[in-house]
Amino acid sequence: MADISSKSIEVLKQELTTLRESLRSFRFGGAGSRARNVRQGSTIRKEIARVLTELRKRTLTAAGIAKPEKTA
Repeated sequence: MADISSKSIEVLKQELTTLRESLRSFRFGGAGSRARNVRQGSTIRKEIARVLTELRKRTLTAAGIAKPEKTA
C-alpha cells in the first residue's frame, strides 16, 4: 500500500470495491468458525481508510480547496 499515491483514481476505486468485498466475506464467511485471524478484519479496515483518504485528498486538491502535499 506504500505506492497508493501513484495509482490512478479508477484503480483506487476498484481496489476500494475489492477491499470492501473482502471485509464483507471476512465478517460473514466464518460466522460459525472460531479459529480465524481476527486481526485481518482490522487490517482490511485500515487499508480501506487509506484508500478513502487518498481519494478524498485528490478530490479536495482538484477542487482547489486543499493545497497539494509537498514531497521531500
